[in-house]
Amino acid sequence: MTGEGPFETKGDDDTDDQKIIELYCNRSENAITETAGKYGRYCNAIAYGILGSREDAQECVNDAYLTAWNAIPPRRPADLGTYLGKITRNLSIDRLRTRSREKRGGGETPLALEELEEVVAGSDSPENEAVRKELIASLNHFLGELTRQERYVFVRRYWYLDSLADIAKNTGFSGSKVASMLYRLRGRLKKQLIEEELL
Repeated sequence: MTGEGPFETKGDDDTDDQKIIELYCNRSENAITETAGKYGRYCNAIAYGILGSREDAQECVNDAYLTAWNAIPPRRPADLGTYLGKITRNLSIDRLRTRSREKRGGGETPLALEELEEVVAGSDSPENEAVRKELIASLNHFLGELTRQERYVFVRRYWYLDSLADIAKNTGFSGSKVASMLYRLRGRLKKQLIEEELL
């Protein structure tokens, strides 16, 4: 099984990332060119996985570059790939929600988000940054305790928002095994959050 997740390194060389960040800081237009060359495929894969439209995905990736341009400086992300991936993912989810409001319908992404919201809904308050940080730390701890297969399935479903069918195809598992694995993992996460008084 292969595939990059939000907790794995995307770049080949951290030095290259620092050079790209310096281009942003110097307001060089080459910053976008270098970013697209190194992370374009990665960001497009995230956006397309959520939106299912190449045109919408490309627009979100372009918006992600603009967001990075406006944020760096003063921000200097420690991991440029993860930073860009998170921006792309958030923009793609926002676009999907807007699209869903305009045209009601089913789809894997809203379903995946609803699955995870059943576990963490109401626990993350925008007014409480400390709670948000504790949740992130708890989630990272949870992922660190999973087997490689469990982590792959969880991240593909809830970070990349892959369909159950795609996860099954990429792992060789049956669809029902993927569904039951995700159900058990959500239960374990919920139990951990309750024990840590975060839920």
